[in-house]
Amino acid sequence: MKKSYKNTLTALAVLAALPLSIANAADAAAPAAPAVAASSAPAMTEAEIKQANQIYFERCAGCHGVLRKGATGKPLTPDIVSIKGTAFLKKTIANGTPLGMPNFGTSGELTADQVDLMARYIQQTPVAPPEMGLKDIEATWKLIVPVKDRPTKKMNNFNISNVFSTTLRDSGEVALIDGDTKEIITILKTGYAVHISRYSASGRYLYVTGRDSRLSLIDLWMPTPAVVAEVKTGVEARSVETSKFKGWEDKYAISGTYWPPQYVIHEGDTLKPLKVVATSGIASETNEFVKEARVAAIVASHYKPEFMVNVKETGKVLIVNYSDLNNLKTVTIDTPRFLHDGGFESTKRYFMDAANASNKIAVIDIKEGKLAATVDVGKVPHPGRGANFIDPKFGPVWATSHLGEDTIAVIGTDPIKHKQHAWKVVRTIKGLGSGSLFIKSHPKSTNLWVDAPLNKDAKTSQSIGVLDINNLDKGVTVLPIAEWANLGEGAKRVVQPEYNKAGDEVWFSVWNAADKKSAIVVVDDKTRKLKKVITDPRLITPTGHFNVNNTMHDIY
Repeated sequence: MKKSYKNTLTALAVLAALPLSIANAADAAAPAAPAVAASSAPAMTEAEIKQANQIYFERCAGCHGVLRKGATGKPLTPDIVSIKGTAFLKKTIANGTPLGMPNFGTSGELTADQVDLMARYIQQTPVAPPEMGLKDIEATWKLIVPVKDRPTKKMNNFNISNVFSTTLRDSGEVALIDGDTKEIITILKTGYAVHISRYSASGRYLYVTGRDSRLSLIDLWMPTPAVVAEVKTGVEARSVETSKFKGWEDKYAISGTYWPPQYVIHEGDTLKPLKVVATSGIASETNEFVKEARVAAIVASHYKPEFMVNVKETGKVLIVNYSDLNNLKTVTIDTPRFLHDGGFESTKRYFMDAANASNKIAVIDIKEGKLAATVDVGKVPHPGRGANFIDPKFGPVWATSHLGEDTIAVIGTDPIKHKQHAWKVVRTIKGLGSGSLFIKSHPKSTNLWVDAPLNKDAKTSQSIGVLDINNLDKGVTVLPIAEWANLGEGAKRVVQPEYNKAGDEVWFSVWNAADKKSAIVVVDDKTRKLKKVITDPRLITPTGHFNVNNTMHDIY
């Protein structure tokens, strides 16, 4: 690493207790938003700042930003929050807000002392973490098992296409679970709070990236799947995707970071970093320069050798052609700001992209490389990948639920046979409750599932909602998933419906505190009855889970 880079890290470590080396930080969650005590802010010791840095990274930075300038969440810079006062801030942190901020205090996620700590912390001056260039990232790269030493054929007996990768948030691991037997195959050390799991086009490799920016490559052909390469791409990250276009399968992976604001293109089978591209730039609606322009969702085109890269704060979708990395061609599409997550409609031509803090869905025509439409929806859409199904009245549609209100927006997606409904909200349905993170269906199902893990009502956050696609006016049926899990005490948030390969089972994470029991609950899709509760002491804070077949083929 360059000497100046090491000096920057050392200085920040003294001020904010950051790790002295980004390479070493691959072994632990590194605070993403360091701060230094401000003279006008409430007093804090160095030890308190260190503790608060870690809590902010784990619980707050994703919505409020590394530099606390806001996106999904409101800005938390000292000039804004100090006016509110410590008492007001404590109340807000403890009780949450109607727009989807969790009730960290009343849910038990933070103690009263920690709530007080964070109310004082956000009044301190934030310090930007170090940035990383290609050499810095390359210095963290570890090729654990070279390609020549890996199997040349599948060396195990489980059905790879029906494997689930489940995030174990607070233990910094993923559990690989056999979807046929419901048994845990193995648990692998990865990064803290893995945000997403993606599979290579062949299905052999699994890519996972944690919020601490550790990117891990797992070989599913090995007798027991194992991590064969890893790299540290920054300080905080959310996204990874792989090349899917015919002829480019397994060739490249792309990772996006919240900090530094950039994306990295890697060799698909080794994770060797090949190209780094910064995303700081001019915002689409304000024409103002944004330094912290974070990379959120990334999807891979099935039409061309291209990635669609969401740049959150600037409202830019970058269509990156990976056919020639030395002469990288990028199409930039202006959309509403604060792009976050999204997925394809059923033909995979259009990317339904949630600009969540703008309350809009941007429709990107990836075949033509242009913005097809902008659709107004409810408060803070958070679809995950969304849900595709055939509406009995409006034809092919895609749906999103919302963090900020109790609705599901159903959008027409067929501009050919149902042109009059295309790119319009054709239904607004009452869901399970506000605080929803994911909605899901399957081509072989007539059910539409929706969660609400961030709802302040415990009964709601511990349940799941399901609607009959052929009778949407009937409303939501509530299933007590956490009650079925029978785990005892704890917050027990139920999160992320995910289908198995056959489309006849739906899996849910029952996400409890790290010192409490958690579980995976499997429900029969046709009968909506409990089928299996998967429990194991190693299932620590399970959150997202991703089926190999459905994730590979963008089925949702």
